[in-house]
Amino acid sequence: MASTTVNVVRYTALLGGVFYGIAHRRTLQKAHDAEVKQHAIHEREHLIAEAKEAWKKKQEGGKDGVVTDPEDPRFDLEKLIAKWEADSQ
Repeated sequence: MASTTVNVVRYTALLGGVFYGIAHRRTLQKAHDAEVKQHAIHEREHLIAEAKEAWKKKQEGGKDGVVTDPEDPRFDLEKLIAKWEADSQ
C-alpha cells in the first residue's frame, strides 16, 4: 500500500492536471472562436465585394445598348447573340 503522503501527492497532481486541462481548453476555445469570427467577417466582406463587382458589371453592361430582357419590346435576339460572341472572345 502507498503511504498517505504519496496518495496526497497523486490526487493533488490529478486535480492540478484536471484544472490545468480545463484552463487550457478555455484558452484554446477562445482562440478558435476568435478565428472563426474573423473568418466569417472576412467571408462576408468577400461576398460583399463580389456583389459590388457583379452590380458594377451589370450596370456597365446596360450601356452598350443591348437589351437582355426578353419581355422588353426593344429586345433583339441577334444583337444579344452577337454581344455574347464578342464577350466570349
